[in-house]
Amino acid sequence: MSFDHNDHYHPLLLRQVPKNCRTALDVGCGTGRFARRLAASGIVVDAIDPAEEVVAEARRRSPTTAGAPNPSFVCADVTDIELPRGHYDFISCLASIHHVPFDTVATLRDALAPGGVLVILGCHPERTPVDWAYSLAAVPVNAAARLAVAAKERLRDRERDRAVEQGTTAPVRTPTMPLSSIRREAAALLPGCAVRRLLFWRHLLVYRARP
Repeated sequence: MSFDHNDHYHPLLLRQVPKNCRTALDVGCGTGRFARRLAASGIVVDAIDPAEEVVAEARRRSPTTAGAPNPSFVCADVTDIELPRGHYDFISCLASIHHVPFDTVATLRDALAPGGVLVILGCHPERTPVDWAYSLAAVPVNAAARLAVAAKERLRDRERDRAVEQGTTAPVRTPTMPLSSIRREAAALLPGCAVRRLLFWRHLLVYRARP
């Protein structure tokens, strides 16, 4: 079934995009679905991912159409490239920051333009009773959502399209940094940021640079 936890939170992430946003960076873009949603809003989007086959698939799924903006997909590791300082109005990381050292957020922070926003949809392991409670609550919701999506797709006869979508997927890594450590390190590296739990084994971190 094609219910995707990251895709589920796209509307929440898009609500964090600042007004008059002109430039954005999507880190660990995968096959580019969120980057394309940003570009559809008229934003100039740079999208990076270290997996060559995933970037190739992102480009394939973003055909060039006259008048339709597309992200610029680049195969790159965020820990190896030099990002322009003070450049991006919006930076997003969807289930990707746990693939790199957490202090990479300092590099992303420095790449924000004044008033820019960094949004991280992160993953964390279950270590505390609260973690397990959220996990338990997510199980029936997750099952219901998957069934609803499956029924909807059957009605739309999207079996062939879904097979194409699932042909290439981004590499997966198990998160190891507990939410308590994420809160502590984020407070030091991203002063004033907000971190909150979400269902589906995710958390949301939002940091706004000073104007």
